[in-house]
Amino acid sequence: MPASRPPLTAAQQLFHLRRSPIAVGEGDAHCGRLDWRMGLQPTPASRLYEIAIALTPETAPTVTVLRPDLVRLADGRRLPHVYRDDPVELCLFHPQYEEWDHGMRLDATIVPWAYLWFYYFEDWLITGEWAGGGEHPPSDTRILSPSLQRLRLGGRSSPSGRAREAWARR
Repeated sequence: MPASRPPLTAAQQLFHLRRSPIAVGEGDAHCGRLDWRMGLQPTPASRLYEIAIALTPETAPTVTVLRPDLVRLADGRRLPHVYRDDPVELCLFHPQYEEWDHGMRLDATIVPWAYLWFYYFEDWLITGEWAGGGEHPPSDTRILSPSLQRLRLGGRSSPSGRAREAWARR
C-alpha cells in the first residue's frame, strides 16, 4: 500500500474548489462535511450538466447528477458506469484499488474525472458503447473509504467471492 498523504479537511477541499477554474460552483463545509454544486460542460458542443459532490471524513466522495435527467436521455437503455440511477450517482474510480483517498484534492481528481465521465457518456449516447474503461465494484462497497472497507471486510482488501458472483449476475 502506498504511503498516504494526510487527509484534507472539508474546509481545505472547499478552499481549493472555490479557486479552481474548472470547478466553478458553490458550496459549504460544515461539521466535517463538504457539499459542492457546479455546472460542467465536457466540450464546447456539449450540453451543460449540473452535479453535486458530497464528502465526509468516513466516505469516499459521491457525485450525483442534478440536471439533466440522464435516465431520460438514455431513452430506455441502462446507464453505464453508475452506482445507481435514482438519483444518478457516477462511478469515477474503483474504491478497492484505492485510486482516491482523503489526501487528494477534489478539484484535481473528482472534478476532472467527472468531466471525462460526461465526455464518454455523450459518446455512449451516440454509439451505444462505453469507451471510458473501468470496471464496476460491488455496489455495497462504494461509499466507505478503503480503510473502513478493510475493517468491514475483516481485513481483506476485496469482497468475498459470493459478493463478486452476485455482482457478475447483475
